[in-house]
Amino acid sequence: MIEGGTGVTERDAGDLPDAEAGGTGPSGAAVLNALPLPVLTIGPDDHIIHCNHAAESFFDASARLMQRRQLRDIIPFASPIIALVAEVRRRRSSVSEYRVELVSPRTGQERSVDVFATALGDNGDTVVLMLQERTIADKMNRQLTHRGAARSMVALGAMLAHEIKNPLAGIRGAAQLLEQSGAEEDRVLTRLICDESDRIVRIVERMELFGDERPVERVPVNVHGVLDQVKRSAQSGFARHIRFVETYDPSLPPVLGNRDQLIQVILNLVKNAAEAIGADTVDGEITLSTAFRTGLRLQVPGSRERVSLPIEVAVRDNGPGITAELLPDLFDPFVTTKVSGSGLGLALVAKIVGDHGGIVECDPAPRRTTFRLLLPMSSARDGRESVVEAE
Repeated sequence: MIEGGTGVTERDAGDLPDAEAGGTGPSGAAVLNALPLPVLTIGPDDHIIHCNHAAESFFDASARLMQRRQLRDIIPFASPIIALVAEVRRRRSSVSEYRVELVSPRTGQERSVDVFATALGDNGDTVVLMLQERTIADKMNRQLTHRGAARSMVALGAMLAHEIKNPLAGIRGAAQLLEQSGAEEDRVLTRLICDESDRIVRIVERMELFGDERPVERVPVNVHGVLDQVKRSAQSGFARHIRFVETYDPSLPPVLGNRDQLIQVILNLVKNAAEAIGADTVDGEITLSTAFRTGLRLQVPGSRERVSLPIEVAVRDNGPGITAELLPDLFDPFVTTKVSGSGLGLALVAKIVGDHGGIVECDPAPRRTTFRLLLPMSSARDGRESVVEAE
């Protein structure tokens, strides 16, 4: 039964399947605590009567502390949620609002949530408030957009390969002939033609990778072996001036993936992180981490099968960060902040991860950018977790 039942009538209490109501099922509080979404019961004076475990985690405060507070102590006074609660009391019915920006007065953390509120009891003064963070939903929507953008590059890449590479070869050959017979001051221009022709060819060749629609050959892969190889490669080259921090879950099961493609993905992310930090930075740091997460399932492209994505691989850097304007289009082709960048690296990352049935997401913050991969776990034919030897 909900504690401090202000506004809960005897009839309402009788509807809850708890021991006090004569039932044998779990109590109302136990049911609320089992919900994965934050739920708050707000009294007539906006005093917090009850909150479930998910609400404690969401607001980073204990139930005992929150029950000594009012709604405006955990939600900004100008928030639409305050007006929504008042609207529920006025209409004595349920009201919902989507994509509400919520900033915690205690932590300053900003989140986007969907809000569902309903009146409790006959008088309607007590309101039940449920919040659903939009993070996962937005991840799914952005991931579908990223995959659509990657698929649109397939036809474009094939067309460019055929229509551009051959003429470029002729242009480069003509420039080389002119360079042999031209004056010294003209050789600078012919050399520029050759260099730019080579650069365009490299871009087209990278785009051709989007046209590879062959099924990905996937086997159990030790992701820590992949990370170790990427780190060694980076430290011997472009990231020799950067400190690496490793935070691994040693009990992590193998990933169902293609080792070479996973190396390509993580190497691309590490290279981007190193370039964001800069060559002149003395305190540059890249953190490689792994973790086991539960609760996220995704439908495999081209299949009705739904798989869980419990394996998390993250690459974090302490560079200047990513601007909010760039974030929505970050994985689209030709989106880049680099002067000489092609803007195809992250688009290719999104395609490869999507081909693996996974998700890639960017979590930006001032002086900290995290790229997070969520990947499927490898299982044996009988459903048991498969084992891979350390690499």
